[in-house]
Amino acid sequence: MTATHTTPRPAAAATTPLSRMTALARAELTLLGRTRGALVAALLVPLLMPVSVRAAAKDMDLAEAGLNTGTLVLPAAVGFSLLFAVYSVLVGSFVVRREELVLKRLRTGELRDVEILAGSALPAVLTGLVQCLLLAAGCVALLDLSAPSAPHLVVLGLLLGLVMCAALAAATASFTRTGESAQVTPMPLLMVSMIGSGMFVPLELLPDRVASVCELLPLTPVVTLVRGGWTGDLSGYEALGTLATAMAWILIGVFAVRRRFRWEPRR
Repeated sequence: MTATHTTPRPAAAATTPLSRMTALARAELTLLGRTRGALVAALLVPLLMPVSVRAAAKDMDLAEAGLNTGTLVLPAAVGFSLLFAVYSVLVGSFVVRREELVLKRLRTGELRDVEILAGSALPAVLTGLVQCLLLAAGCVALLDLSAPSAPHLVVLGLLLGLVMCAALAAATASFTRTGESAQVTPMPLLMVSMIGSGMFVPLELLPDRVASVCELLPLTPVVTLVRGGWTGDLSGYEALGTLATAMAWILIGVFAVRRRFRWEPRR
């Protein structure tokens, strides 16, 4: 009797959280490229909005606040990128993937919940990061801005803004019912941030009581850190308070996602 030789099966390649999130991010980037509305919101709107801020700056006494056109427009441009390229796009992305049962199917595989959310958010976050860097370079070149006085504050503000907008997007998606309503539910944060977070009108030009309330808005710490990092006028005490506000909003967003995020279509 002849012995039967069996060829051993190759062992499955081990995966890591990073490799799994990278694969998911590549797939999400492909889907994002096919969504025309999301591309317009992510790429065109943040590039056009700073033009409106520059036009509005002509009617303001920026010198009274220790600012100029560049230090008004640049933090606003960063804020617009975070709001439209990250927050607004991710709300729609999370909701559509949920309604199409993509998130539910992903949970049946190796991916953990945090990996699914992080991998899905990665393309929008990277798009927002690249856009912020390009807008900053454009503002420096076109508005005669000097180098930032405290670059660490600028970097810190940008990173906190990216994490915050991703967390708040997932939280907003948790109570958004359909892909169509995902165009509406981000609007309150968009409008409040554009009006009250110092993007169009610096807080220094607002009444004290109004400014004190606006300091607590989610995007205000980001704008404050970026602007303060460029001008060098932000004291250590003010920077710590701003940082605490940003961290509080990130924790609120993470807590809301852990408690309320839905992985299946809403009924």
